[in-house]
Amino acid sequence: MSEVQSNQSLPYSGVRVVEMTHMVMGPTCGMVLADLGAEVIKVEPITGDSTRNLRGSGAGFFSTFNRNKKSLAVDLKDPRGLEIVHKLLAGADVFSENFKSGTMDKLGLGYAALSKLNSRLVYVSHKGFLPGPYDHRTALDEVVQMMGGLAYMTGPEGRPLRAGTSVNDIMGGMFGAIGAMAALAQRERTGLGQEVQSALFENNVFLVAQHMMQYAVTGKAAAPMPSRISAWAVYDVFSVKDDEQIFLAVVSDTQWALFCDAFGLDELKSDERITSNNQRVQAREWLMPQLREHMKAFSAAEISAIFERCGLPYAPITKPQDLFDDPHLLATGGLADVTLPPDASGAGQSVSTKTALLPLTLSGERLQLRAAPPSLGQDTRALLQQLGYSSEELKQLADAGVVKCQASQSGDTSNPSANELASA
Repeated sequence: MSEVQSNQSLPYSGVRVVEMTHMVMGPTCGMVLADLGAEVIKVEPITGDSTRNLRGSGAGFFSTFNRNKKSLAVDLKDPRGLEIVHKLLAGADVFSENFKSGTMDKLGLGYAALSKLNSRLVYVSHKGFLPGPYDHRTALDEVVQMMGGLAYMTGPEGRPLRAGTSVNDIMGGMFGAIGAMAALAQRERTGLGQEVQSALFENNVFLVAQHMMQYAVTGKAAAPMPSRISAWAVYDVFSVKDDEQIFLAVVSDTQWALFCDAFGLDELKSDERITSNNQRVQAREWLMPQLREHMKAFSAAEISAIFERCGLPYAPITKPQDLFDDPHLLATGGLADVTLPPDASGAGQSVSTKTALLPLTLSGERLQLRAAPPSLGQDTRALLQQLGYSSEELKQLADAGVVKCQASQSGDTSNPSANELASA
């Protein structure tokens, strides 16, 4: 393991983050900080984060966004459980939450209360909306995509369509992490923490800001992506030989000449009506049908090889599961081996797979996986011992159902026996 990959040398090593998050947005924030070296403690209810058992499109939530974290399972409705969290937060650097507005205040875990407990605490809230007329609404990624213009831009005319992944949840969590980083940097000068807020709706507005500015500059509304007037004539998906599909782009006059030479399009290359890119854009109505018909004679592999040789932009139409075998990701270490414990995989059994790392490098190295997503209560015992709880106190809290500890490394997440706690 290289110097940058040792936990002690990572940028946020020594920073303690306590998170009470679920779904995607809040966990993404914690994952980013954890990947960068922070100790991230996930406070879960005794029954566990609900995303541990999601199915359908949510089956990958927990196992994707909770790596490199510790799990503390505690009942916050019990005063003794709340006391544990208060003790934890007294020495924490960052607290991150993404519950409905008012929930943390009712628990005594709002910013006003915690800033008195720990004036250096950076408090990160992930919400649907920043404070204002909409902040009482319940927001989801799809909700803000619809009301924020993204679904309109993604789907064809009259058919708004959400993006194919949780773009606002993930980016909202990333902006929460950026806000936490900024607040930690400012704390170096002031000695004080502060409240940071990130929101789904405002994140979505940032995503479509280029289309807002397009309207401001041109006076014309941006058309949905399927029917937009592209800035480039050849910038589309082509159906080719054997019913395969491939995305092809020719975005400059130089590339147009290379493309025509490579595929025997001498007549089009010499056609004065389409010498420049702007001319080709205006000629798309008659030009594209000719190109599509011509490209049908080639297989996707043949086209890929030619585009590769000529340095032209292209892309296969890839399904998410195909990325596990992507040669570039495998060669560059973009995927890390991980074994998901039964209650982190949602499959009821351990699952060995690969997970995508953060898309950045430090000193030329990817930020590595240091720990798989934790089993429920995996770190409860160790964390409470750090807080000064004795073995007998641990046993009493476990017997009373205030905390839950992982009993063994075998995946059993039931409360430990008295003998196990006594020997802890």
